[in-house]
Amino acid sequence: MTYVIAQPCVDLKDKACVDECPVDCIYEGPRKMYINPDECVDCGACEPVCPVEAIFYEDTMPSEWAGYATADQEIFVSGGVSGGAGAAGPLPADHPVVAAEPVKEPN
Repeated sequence: MTYVIAQPCVDLKDKACVDECPVDCIYEGPRKMYINPDECVDCGACEPVCPVEAIFYEDTMPSEWAGYATADQEIFVSGGVSGGAGAAGPLPADHPVVAAEPVKEPN
């Protein structure tokens, strides 16, 4: 199991979670941050700093956002990205689950 970043992060990307992650496993996509499940050590440091409460332990993910657990897994399989977010840079595209979300206008 691992932590997952869900729908509230789409079009927000506050990035407070990135600063708290001790293993550099949170990658930036065009519209959402993603946690690499192969690099996450389940420390939970990211969860309490998220201003929109978008980070969940995979077992506690609300059912309406279950697709985000799949997105955080599949984005790394198809992209072949690993080795730390800082070295990899931003992901070139979002997972289709994220891309299908309506764009949120900034407040």
